[in-house]
Amino acid sequence: MSKTSGKTGEKVVTLAAKPRQPCPICGRPAVKAHRPFCSARCADADLGNWVSGRYRIPTEEAPEDALESGIMEPDSHED
Repeated sequence: MSKTSGKTGEKVVTLAAKPRQPCPICGRPAVKAHRPFCSARCADADLGNWVSGRYRIPTEEAPEDALESGIMEPDSHED
């Protein structure tokens, strides 16, 4: 969207506002101070989810502590 400035005749370009993303924890609109969350409470809840292991990235590897305790044997790739 562009407009013409009344004083100098030059064009002024206005940027469209980005749509606000909802808070990933509760769904309320995000607040700039806690982005992408709506509050410190939701930011702390997300951190707690990471620390407790609720968010995980799936892998094919066994956890290191399971290998060290002897619960699982490491994969041998002998060809």
